[in-house]
Amino acid sequence: MTALQLNAELYRNLGIIAEDATMFEKVVKYVRKLAKQMTDDPTCMTKEEYFRRLDEAEKQIERGEYTVQLPGESVSDMLRRCGYAV
Repeated sequence: MTALQLNAELYRNLGIIAEDATMFEKVVKYVRKLAKQMTDDPTCMTKEEYFRRLDEAEKQIERGEYTVQLPGESVSDMLRRCGYAV
């Protein structure tokens, strides 16, 4: 089904649902929940936040607060060496 067909079907069904206020409120609440899921990405950050974090990482490196992955060492091995339970 194409996007245009899906769009037409959605509007057709919304027209039917809009006649019942209670059902329409449920649909709006559900769509709001779906939209929130799409915008709630914990990895998203502003440009300013990104550069602030880069600056902080550079300061940590200057203070010697970093770990180097040894040649042939897996990421899991490095994390275990640093005290993480992997």
